[in-house]
Amino acid sequence: MGEMTRAEWGRLCCGCGRCCVLKYEDSKSRVVSYTKWACKYLDLETCRCACYRDRAKKMPECADLFVSFEKVRKWLPASCSYRLLAEGHDLPSWHPLITGSLDSTRKAGMSVCGHVIPEPEPEDLFK
Repeated sequence: MGEMTRAEWGRLCCGCGRCCVLKYEDSKSRVVSYTKWACKYLDLETCRCACYRDRAKKMPECADLFVSFEKVRKWLPASCSYRLLAEGHDLPSWHPLITGSLDSTRKAGMSVCGHVIPEPEPEDLFK
């Protein structure tokens, strides 16, 4: 994986949208839990980032996996293509690189489409 170009790395993404779901880590147990909220830039129909090229400007806390994979690895789901390959596993049969279809992740029920809602604005949290 360390020898991949940025373009090759980008094609590994299965488009599940799970990395775009807001998460928190318990400070004592270190367990990572997912919320029901997705980043406001996640297109909930396609499970793709609506501002992928400009995401670092619009959402500075968005991790660039190409640069910081090891730092954020524990936050990625066990089904994440990057994590699977890093742990020596094969890509799943529903992965777009296997099926040739960008929609195969959603069709296999492996995306967050239909399972998350857009993150609320901070001022709306306590209404």
